[in-house]
Amino acid sequence: MYVRRCLVGLTFSTCYLASYLTNKYVLSVLKFTYPTLFQGWQTLIGGLLLHVSWKLGWAEINSSSRSDVSTWLPASVLFVGIIYAGSRALSKLKTSPAKICSALFLLAAAGCLPFNDSQFDPDGYFWAVIHLFCVGAYKILQKSRKPNALSDIDQQYLNYMFSVVLLAFASHPTGDLFRVPDFPFLYFYRFHGSCCASGILGFFLMLSTVKLKSLMAPGQCAAWIFFAKVLTAGLSILLFDMILTSATVGCLLLGGLGEALLVFSEQKGS
Repeated sequence: MYVRRCLVGLTFSTCYLASYLTNKYVLSVLKFTYPTLFQGWQTLIGGLLLHVSWKLGWAEINSSSRSDVSTWLPASVLFVGIIYAGSRALSKLKTSPAKICSALFLLAAAGCLPFNDSQFDPDGYFWAVIHLFCVGAYKILQKSRKPNALSDIDQQYLNYMFSVVLLAFASHPTGDLFRVPDFPFLYFYRFHGSCCASGILGFFLMLSTVKLKSLMAPGQCAAWIFFAKVLTAGLSILLFDMILTSATVGCLLLGGLGEALLVFSEQKGS
């Protein structure tokens, strides 16, 4: 059982790292800044893979009542906000947008970072705040739902379907649909390969996250998430063009300390 949990944790960390780096490459290196199309593609691939897995018996999706589905729709709207705002923030920010004592450390780090970021982009920080607001509201709705009304897989399946439809309609008024022909790497294999990888990795990240939460206590789960974030942040600094000052490093370390204290409080609570 211990070995199985370690394998699941390592799988989750690998998927988290690979998914983030791939998305970061597409959004900030290739500069494919059309979030309705990019996130629509990712959710379409995720939804199709999850549907195929269900049909093959590899994943279980329960037939939910209409009332359960309708009550989950506000959470699906927030999910779209999470991925859309996260995509906008990730394309502009060089750093990753991401129990009282730990909360204070995280708030202090988040508040100080914009003032010490030598590559400050107000638009990027705006979308990072929207992303964090949607994440918080989504978690509140998730906690307040009826027990066993919808499984994590059911929720994600509904999120995928709703996101594909909403982002497809949004691509027209946002102008993404008309601007994408001007994208300079539109017919390059590295762009096609990165987009395919992002959709597949996002799907496996979702599955590994669900597995992680089902096998481990909240404290252990938080520890693996913290490990994945630290690993990803460290490699991002090495792989992408970032200007680090002593103040920026201090803010990042302060945020890491807050995350570590959050993990400790989760483990004490469980």
